[in-house]
Amino acid sequence: MSRLMRTSEITKLPVVTLDGEDVAQVKDIVFAAGGGEVGGFTLAGRGLFAGPLKQSLLWSSVLALGADALMIVDESALGDKQAVLDASAASGGSGGDVLKSRVLTDAGTELGEVVDVVVEVGGGGRAQCDVVGYEVEATEALGTRGTKVLIPLPDTIAASGEHLIVPASAKDFVGSDLAGFGAAVDDFRSQLRGGR
Repeated sequence: MSRLMRTSEITKLPVVTLDGEDVAQVKDIVFAAGGGEVGGFTLAGRGLFAGPLKQSLLWSSVLALGADALMIVDESALGDKQAVLDASAASGGSGGDVLKSRVLTDAGTELGEVVDVVVEVGGGGRAQCDVVGYEVEATEALGTRGTKVLIPLPDTIAASGEHLIVPASAKDFVGSDLAGFGAAVDDFRSQLRGGR
C-alpha cells in the first residue's frame, strides 16, 4: 500500500536500523531523474548540536519510510555523501532545490510558487518514492490567491531554469489536502494518457 507524504515531513526524521539503533536523521532530500523520484538523502547527526554527516543514503538502501522514521538494515547502508549527488547527476537530475520555483502551465499561465513537494512512497520492499505533486502558494489563476494547494504532476516533469512546467489541464485536478490527492493524481495521469 502506498502513502503520500510532503517532503517537509521527511526531513529531520530519524534513520533507524532493524535493531532499533538511531544512526542519523534526514537532512535533505536529493531528487533523481530530473526530479521525478527521490534518489537519496543527505544526513545529519542526532542531537541538538549535531551537524551534517559525511555519509548519505541512497533510496535503494531504504527498507521503509513512514511517518515516524526511515528504516535501513544497518549502518552499512550509509555511504559517501558524494555518491547520492553523483547518482542524481548521472540520472539527469540536478539534485537542486525546487522550493520557491514558479509553476507554469505549458500554455504560460503561472499557477504559483512551490512551498513543498508531495511524494508517493510505495509499500513493500525496494519500492519507488516518486514525486507526484507540488504544494504551491496559489496565484489568482487558480482562484485561490495566496492559499496553499496541491497540483498533480505527470509521470515526467519538465523544468526550465527556475520554472517547472505542467500541462494546462493540471488546473482541473488541484486539491487542498493529501487525503484525496492520490485519486486526483491518478485521474490526471489517466486523462493525459487519453483514458478520460
